[in-house]
Amino acid sequence: MSSPTRQLQILDGEDDGTLLKVAFASADRETVDQHFGSSRSFVIYGVNPQQARLLSVAEFGDLDQDGNEDKLVSKLELLDGCIAVYCRACGASAVRQLLAVGVQPVKVAEAARIDELIESLQAELRDGPSTWLAKAIQRTRGGDSRRFDAMAAEAWDE
Repeated sequence: MSSPTRQLQILDGEDDGTLLKVAFASADRETVDQHFGSSRSFVIYGVNPQQARLLSVAEFGDLDQDGNEDKLVSKLELLDGCIAVYCRACGASAVRQLLAVGVQPVKVAEAARIDELIESLQAELRDGPSTWLAKAIQRTRGGDSRRFDAMAAEAWDE
């Protein structure tokens, strides 16, 4: 198992709970240029419809695409709390493991820019999220108990 060799975490204490954590497999911190399993680094942002903030950067040593799934354990731990990880590719086993911990893998085109992906995600949050994004938001919010209160207050016709 290989844990990050270097990790930068931004601690400013201003997270009001509205930021969704999103990871990007990126060596240059500007484009998504890594395969999930062999990614040497991840950039994690907090995103909501109005803002995006860098939360952390983690770097791993060189990892081969050798089918050794032990290398995924530390990456899955790093992505704890993320709703998605954007990457160039992701193997079937890694997809299953990501989905099992509530992280949606998102395959992107070569040289996809992180800032543009964030802008697209923010637009989707403003305009109405897709099915996977709506489910991810629901998971992070733990559901909205108020909707059950509203249903209970309604008159029931029998």
